[in-house]
Amino acid sequence: MTAADQLAARRAIEALRCGVPSRDAVNALGSGQSDIEDSFLTLLDGTGTSRRGGERGLLLGGGFGSGKSHVLEHLAHLALGRGFVVSRVVISKETPLHDPVKVLKAAVETATLPTGSFGAVAEAAADLHPDSPASAELLRWASGSSVSERFALTLSLLQHAKENDGEFAEAIVRFWSGDPIGVTQLRRQARVAGKGKPALATVPVRELARERFRFLSRLFVAAGHQGWVLLLDEMELIGRYTLLQRGRSYAEVAGWLRPDPDDPGSPLATVLAMTDDFDAAVLTAKNDRELVPSRLRAKQNSEWDEIARAAEAGMRLVERSMLLLAQPDAAELERAYTVLKGLHGEAFGWEPPDVAGLERLSATRMRQYVRAWINEWDLVRLDPGYTPETEAVAMEFRYDEEADLDSG
Repeated sequence: MTAADQLAARRAIEALRCGVPSRDAVNALGSGQSDIEDSFLTLLDGTGTSRRGGERGLLLGGGFGSGKSHVLEHLAHLALGRGFVVSRVVISKETPLHDPVKVLKAAVETATLPTGSFGAVAEAAADLHPDSPASAELLRWASGSSVSERFALTLSLLQHAKENDGEFAEAIVRFWSGDPIGVTQLRRQARVAGKGKPALATVPVRELARERFRFLSRLFVAAGHQGWVLLLDEMELIGRYTLLQRGRSYAEVAGWLRPDPDDPGSPLATVLAMTDDFDAAVLTAKNDRELVPSRLRAKQNSEWDEIARAAEAGMRLVERSMLLLAQPDAAELERAYTVLKGLHGEAFGWEPPDVAGLERLSATRMRQYVRAWINEWDLVRLDPGYTPETEAVAMEFRYDEEADLDSG
């Protein structure tokens, strides 16, 4: 075994010990979720086609420590291997689900190319060839009605900017990535490029973020990729938002999972992961099915009425469309144990003995088994005469409201 192999094995062990779904850990252990993998690959096969009768995303559910993040990392590798750009976004105070502007920022920052490199938007822009059919198709689409005229204009100005004004070319890429761009600057550049004085209507920042998701997914296709996969983790955090922002978040869930009515052929696919008790602990216990739409409609304007309708759709999807992670059966546990035993041996250059680990109960999570095995091998390696015993303590996610989460 080479030093590089040993280093990769040790990285995998350390990641699994900490519960971090690193590439090395996922490659070593796999996902153990064949049904979810099949559903995901079917989703990828339909990406970029009209899916009016189905959904454009998957919602995964599992208990705390059941391996949701690990599965998402595995799905990311599958998508990258099929030529998709992949973004991983963890919902947090800094990236609240109800704010598409901040979700976009996180998605752009984490966008990974199939080659494994970052900077996906800038690289896609650099790979655009103005005379190619792919670029012509992107411009035709951007000139339609599903996005602001700013996208077609900046696209048409990109090549001129590359050749004559590198600073403005960078400004275009930053605009596509989420930064503002001045109307005065756009009109001046359009005039210099001989494109007259374009009319540029004002677009709300939230809507512009949604349009950027549409545009960027098609930009990646024009640059030679299959599409864009967005993986949203720790969605259960929305249960701790105040009622109003939970309503906005449910509406976003519907937007991510249902086909985009303004762009049904979008090459953007999504996977969302949340705890499997969310329905009971939030939708039922907090009575969100009734309270959320009622509070939203009490604002008595058409925008909030639309958010209320979308929120109801999002809550129904949480109720009915969640794909639950399968609990590991005896065969899967034996496979994982054997793989980890060999991996620990490679990482530390020894022959690990069998260890007891945790009693195999239906309530025990895969992460608990993995950490118990690794910790026991660590102890025996340091003291061969020691017989370790491990106890597992259940961890519970709390859904208490926290107003600070709303502000981001």
